[in-house]
Amino acid sequence: MAITELVLTELRTAAAAAADKLATNIVGLDVGERLGITDAFLVCSAPSERQIGAIVDEVERQLKEAHGSSPLRREGRGTGTWVLLDYGHMVIHVQHEEERAVYGLDRLYADVDKVDLQLPETA
Repeated sequence: MAITELVLTELRTAAAAAADKLATNIVGLDVGERLGITDAFLVCSAPSERQIGAIVDEVERQLKEAHGSSPLRREGRGTGTWVLLDYGHMVIHVQHEEERAVYGLDRLYADVDKVDLQLPETA
């Protein structure tokens, strides 16, 4: 099942916002059929807690400005190593590089379709 154009547009906005703050390894995943509670994941990494905070702030700002979207929930803001923004139709994971390696969301969802985020190759 392909994600809707609305979700795709917002996912791309979030990915571009993360790239603006130098997030690395930015991946979009179509998890709708697998999970049933959300349509897509955006997963990205950063090497420091400070950069994770900057990425989260920029993603929230751009989604609010461009689409009027605000997260339904935020998790992990106090820890700084893995922040989750739940928008209902998509969930954004901003992880410290070490957390990403340990928890392996990419491996866990390796069998779902990746989403073309239309980012430059360096993002």
